[in-house]
Amino acid sequence: MDPLFLLHLLLLLLPAVSSSGSCPTKCGDVEIPYPFGLGPNCSLPGFELFCNKTESGVEKPFYSNVEVLNISLPTAQVRMLNHVSSSCYNPENDTVTYSNWRMEMESTPYRFSDRQNKFTAVGCQTLAYIQSRQSDGSYRSGCVSMCGSERRITDGACSGIGCCQTSIPENLKHYEVYFDPNFNSSSTWNFSRCSYAVLLEEEWFRFQKAYATTSQFMEVNTDGRAPVIMDWAIGNETCEEARRNGPGSLACASDHSECLDSTNGPGYLCNCTEGYGGNPYVPNGCQDIDECDRSNTNCSEGAKCVNLVPGYRCYCPKGTHGEAYNGMCMKNQKLSLMTRMATGVCGGIIILLLCGLCLYITYQRRKLEEMKRKYFKEHGGYELKKKMKEEQGLRFEIFASTELEKATNNFDSECVIGKGGNGIVYKGVLEDKRIVAIKKPLVINEKLKKDFGTEALILSRIRHDNIVKLLGCCLETEVPILVYEFVPNGTLSNLIHGSGNSSPMSLDTRLRIAYESANALDYLHSKASPHIIHGDVKPSNILLDDYYIAKVSDFGASKLIPKGEKQFATLIQFTHGYIDPECLMTYELTYKSDVYSFGVVLLEIFTGKVAINFEESEEQRSLVSNFILSVNENKVFDILDNQVKKEADMELIQELGDLISRCLHMKGEERPTMKEVAEELDTLRKLRQHPQEVIYNVEENDSLLGIVGDEDLNTTSHIESALTEWTNMKSGR
Repeated sequence: MDPLFLLHLLLLLLPAVSSSGSCPTKCGDVEIPYPFGLGPNCSLPGFELFCNKTESGVEKPFYSNVEVLNISLPTAQVRMLNHVSSSCYNPENDTVTYSNWRMEMESTPYRFSDRQNKFTAVGCQTLAYIQSRQSDGSYRSGCVSMCGSERRITDGACSGIGCCQTSIPENLKHYEVYFDPNFNSSSTWNFSRCSYAVLLEEEWFRFQKAYATTSQFMEVNTDGRAPVIMDWAIGNETCEEARRNGPGSLACASDHSECLDSTNGPGYLCNCTEGYGGNPYVPNGCQDIDECDRSNTNCSEGAKCVNLVPGYRCYCPKGTHGEAYNGMCMKNQKLSLMTRMATGVCGGIIILLLCGLCLYITYQRRKLEEMKRKYFKEHGGYELKKKMKEEQGLRFEIFASTELEKATNNFDSECVIGKGGNGIVYKGVLEDKRIVAIKKPLVINEKLKKDFGTEALILSRIRHDNIVKLLGCCLETEVPILVYEFVPNGTLSNLIHGSGNSSPMSLDTRLRIAYESANALDYLHSKASPHIIHGDVKPSNILLDDYYIAKVSDFGASKLIPKGEKQFATLIQFTHGYIDPECLMTYELTYKSDVYSFGVVLLEIFTGKVAINFEESEEQRSLVSNFILSVNENKVFDILDNQVKKEADMELIQELGDLISRCLHMKGEERPTMKEVAEELDTLRKLRQHPQEVIYNVEENDSLLGIVGDEDLNTTSHIESALTEWTNMKSGR
């Protein structure tokens, strides 16, 4: 027999034997169930805890230097106390004191629960990072918390004002916290001197205003600590891999136990089968549950419950009749013969009607399920599942149609947030409380029908700060549904033309939004794999997030939705006023078609006028025609927005006019590329910046909101400038 197998078997058996003998099963008020244990040979490898006395003389269990609050076998979780990191500004000597915490679990059975924990930052001028450098890949993310004044902070709200939270990825075993030194409390010290950051249990945390304005956050969290949920698993193998080592190789030692693969990283767990409860890791640990002693049976009123092994049974006692389950047991009464006959006939008719109704409902359900399977197959659902199985670490989901119906209240018209030639967009709330944008296209490209799922998967790999993320799709409907991240601040069109704007948009904001949009289109044209032509560039397809950072949407429309096959289809899909004239003549969509449409967007941004104004005369109706006429007459200044006229110098206006003119050239080959457009807009932005303004280095400031990678572009500098602009816009300056 393999000696390594014997050693593994010995490690499993010795602790199990010890756990039933002299090993303590409690430390203070905390139960210590096997595979955990106190002392040598009382636990599985990696699950040993220590029972230490605190300064107050109370015994508490610890893993290394981390206190354990409780252990749950059914959920395979341990609740521990995690240290809070802090950054405090001292106005007396103009210095900042940092206390940063790191937690290392890589060589242990533990990993941070991605479902029940959130990285949380508290403060009024705070940018806190969470990062990990594990052997299986690095991770970095962050949270921004701002508050211009104390009165803006609200109890219970953790949405970026005084408090910020963000999710973590699966299988995170190590993390450390640090604060961005460019964000400190030097401007808010009179009401908020310190910032805090910690990975903590989401359900436990309830934000209070005092956490950001005083040191109360450290005081309520058990001497500067907060609870964190740790998932755990046995070993690094799946159940199937562990079974190959031979009989007894699984840690599931009890009869009536089962092995389940871990859902958060490698390894497996043990659980008692249905009808049994207890500890599946020790012999005879899973015992029959006496359901009749509990109040959660579905026995009827007056029915008697009998415990079975496993399960239970309900029945109406002698002398009664009725339903033993989910009904009522009633005492028998003497009935006349005619009454009994009438009751029997009526009962028979009712039963027949119910049976017919059940058969009809069953038939309709089967028909609906068959239709869903048919659509799923037609749209390439099975090929998509295969590709997703082959690729690890995908952040792409296949949604069921019922899930999206529930998220939108059955696609209620009150949930509609956008309509266009391509389809209708709904705001939806998923079961896990995520807010998403759900797009129901009107038509689908028949040529791509079989590859729709695969094409959507390709589009979901696009990761850019200024492009809306495609989260997944639903293939169970006649026309597949796309699910995007929700961008809360509406469209660029609303910002430019909306009547509810409290203050005019500054020139710096216009230049930044224009640059971010051009940068996103350049990414689609030259860096996305495969390259993508947007096909419908317009202000209503450029969304704005909480900080008014631009995010291009509908970037896959030209790929997944039919365009350009016939003149009729082209006119239906494109928006009048933004169509490339060359495309209308050739029916050929090119990268330079996007450049022309973006030229119209630039006109709208800097003039504040709509592309087509049907209230004007036919000669004055087109914004492009008006612009070309003003260029010929050297009167570009006259058509600009009043705010732009106030802030821009003539050199900038001339550069802008020249750039827009080249974008709107009738010949596509004479237009610049989107890369050239983005570079020129960036140059104009930098000319506007104050000479002493700090421009953050891309390599030193990775994305605040995602995993570090080549696709993270200028996030920190965008957020820094956007925060300033956002604050000015909100305050009405």
